[in-house]
Amino acid sequence: MGSDPQGPDSLLHDQEAKRKVLNRLKRAQGQLAAVIGAVENDAHCRDVVQQLSAVSKALDRAGFLVISTALRDCMTTPEADNVTNPDELEKLFLSLA
Repeated sequence: MGSDPQGPDSLLHDQEAKRKVLNRLKRAQGQLAAVIGAVENDAHCRDVVQQLSAVSKALDRAGFLVISTALRDCMTTPEADNVTNPDELEKLFLSLA
């Protein structure tokens, strides 16, 4: 969202959402390491594809959580000047589809 890591579009104000996003990203990081290891060790293609699918899903879930947090903020404080506009949120959501 925002480029300023502590700006108005940051997840830093919602520590629970931040924790969940970080957990999902760390899970994806671990799964990606497993994919790399599987390729390096000439694992069966089925195993590689299953791990890639897991990485992709973990990343998508992290992205959807970021967007849903922004949507929730829009709904609870629609009058705030720093709320990401709905068109931008829609574009972000569709970019994950």
